[in-house]
Amino acid sequence: MAKLEHKDLLDAGVHFGHLTRKWDPKMAPYIFMEKNGIHIIDLYKSLECLEEASNALKQIVKSGRKIMFVATKKQAREIVTEEAKRLRMPYVTDRWLGGMLTNFATIRKSLKKMSSMDKMLKDDAFKNLAKREKLMISREKIKLERVLGGIADLTRLPAALFVVDIKRENIAIKEAQKLGIPVFAMVDTNSDPNQVDFPIPANDDAFKSIQLIVGHIGKQLEESLAERKKDKDEAKDQEGAAAKAAIDEKGE
Repeated sequence: MAKLEHKDLLDAGVHFGHLTRKWDPKMAPYIFMEKNGIHIIDLYKSLECLEEASNALKQIVKSGRKIMFVATKKQAREIVTEEAKRLRMPYVTDRWLGGMLTNFATIRKSLKKMSSMDKMLKDDAFKNLAKREKLMISREKIKLERVLGGIADLTRLPAALFVVDIKRENIAIKEAQKLGIPVFAMVDTNSDPNQVDFPIPANDDAFKSIQLIVGHIGKQLEESLAERKKDKDEAKDQEGAAAKAAIDEKGE
């Protein structure tokens, strides 16, 4: 797969940080310079961090575990939703419910409720309900779907979080830290990179920057999922061949 180059990041505006007065001093190792009152991110550091994060994420996915994508800011929602859906990974792009990780048992009850409501809407008994009752159930289902739809298939805690904008998603990060779940994130110059395990220094506000980084991570994970499928298919074929050989041996 084609690797991202310095120029790709430059063209997408990944290097544009925040105003210098808004910076977090802990981002100093990732800052190249200051220009017109704005911090410029060192894109060579971004590329290094992106590769390190991608390799670690690929290993998680190859082992069959899930990565939860978290991005509730407007310019990131659509990008992250599409990528997570394509990869069949859980995602949160509407709002983070407190306890989504630390109180997962309660969240699972809500997911079961959403699933049962889905069945109820298709049931003949629903058609016989009063108009007001139908409306109330439908509204509640829409509300649950909006907040929990992205994690509907999640049966256990994710193995990692991928976050866009760690200041905005600080509650999600705190919950992950409490549970020892590693966090991978796009980190801008106004944030503390030490809050996450794998920071990717990048502009987390611009659509093109988010699209490039999230898209690249998505392609890397897609590659890893394909490798996992190939390994499983090969193992299945070997099992089948071994079973056939055993039957043939008995026949002799």
